[in-house]
Amino acid sequence: MNTEFALRLVEISLNNGADEAEAYVKTSKNLTIEVKDQKIDAIESSITTGYCIRIVKDSRLGFSYSTSMRDLEVTVKKAIEASRYAEPDEHLGLPAMSCQLNEVKVYDREIASLSENEAINYALLIEDSARKEDSRIKKIRKASSSFSANDVCIVNSHSINANYQSTSCSAQTMVIAEEGGESQMGWDYQGSRFLTDLSFMQVGKTAARRAAQLLGAKKIEPTRGFVLLDNSVASEFLSILSISLSAESVQKKKSLFAGKKGELVLNSKLNIIDNGLFDAKLGSKPVDDEGVPTASKRLIENGILKNFLYNTYTAKKEGLASTGNAVRGGFTGLPAVGITNLILEPSSREYIKSFEGLLKIIDKGLYVTETMGMHTANPISGEFSVGASGLWIKNGNIMHPAKEAVISGNILDLFKNVVIIGDDIRFYGNIASPSLLIEDIDISA
Repeated sequence: MNTEFALRLVEISLNNGADEAEAYVKTSKNLTIEVKDQKIDAIESSITTGYCIRIVKDSRLGFSYSTSMRDLEVTVKKAIEASRYAEPDEHLGLPAMSCQLNEVKVYDREIASLSENEAINYALLIEDSARKEDSRIKKIRKASSSFSANDVCIVNSHSINANYQSTSCSAQTMVIAEEGGESQMGWDYQGSRFLTDLSFMQVGKTAARRAAQLLGAKKIEPTRGFVLLDNSVASEFLSILSISLSAESVQKKKSLFAGKKGELVLNSKLNIIDNGLFDAKLGSKPVDDEGVPTASKRLIENGILKNFLYNTYTAKKEGLASTGNAVRGGFTGLPAVGITNLILEPSSREYIKSFEGLLKIIDKGLYVTETMGMHTANPISGEFSVGASGLWIKNGNIMHPAKEAVISGNILDLFKNVVIIGDDIRFYGNIASPSLLIEDIDISA
């Protein structure tokens, strides 16, 4: 039904004078459960269908959206009308289907047919496993599970006709451990497009361990030395760096990598790839939000900047083709540039060590398991100064938990100073990183 409706939208747009037209139709079924003290704290359930029309007329952009399937002609006319007030832009245009779609597994019938009671039980399991893991877990700030099923259809006047179904599920919790008048927080998260990939029990256990290991934390002396970033923290820094890999950021002069293509920008031990074709991963899908096939792209190889991420508009500005990285926040917005699945990996296996191997290298430093204020890091200059919690390490041994520490510097320098890489790569949402051992970092208290 969505395909027929989308085709009709494009047809009406062309009949009303559009030079090019695109219809994006999305149906979403969402269920989120939050529990507290083994009782339901909140349930949010929704089914939404919406669509948008994007047109180009006389090199001017028109856009409109609606949730009413009966208003298709009105919605089209609003888009045509909007184009009359837009500035002409020679780079506007819609993509054409250029190759065969790749297959990627992103739909799980088990999630699509999940009952509300089953979803509630998964959320309860998160909280229960956290409390059972350690008796010092006294409070569960939040334990939640989310499930969604989506049907997306993208049709345009250049023969793109893409329709796919996808699912997703996630589990997360924030817990508090208490002992001797002290309290510490711990969290964990897992997400996938397939239910069997998630361990709701493990999310609770990991959050409990993270909170409990910080009890008894002490202040440390300011120093400059090693920092071992947990894979969750390394993923946070990678998320900030990802903004600079967007061609949109480059073209607006808001990228750390502007003008540096072909240069060594990170440590030569590192590769960064964007891949929308990993089965079951949250960023995976057969096409991007303009209907362009997704693919695997090497953005940084051996530390050298090779490529940026493009949607159709940013690619046309440079006479290039889209890399399949158009993303929308939903049917209410225009496509921007974004990642599919962004992965940081070692350029060679010789740079990988186990957690114990990483510890042995550290004569003095901090294993950072959590940061505070990461949102204050500047993605344009790369400067950061964030609060850090973790474990103080001396002569290769964990000495005690550390509190009220601050790590600061520049994100590019951070990734240039990577010494060795952990063997524990893990996805947090659609970003994946292993633990990273970094030298010569300012640690203050």
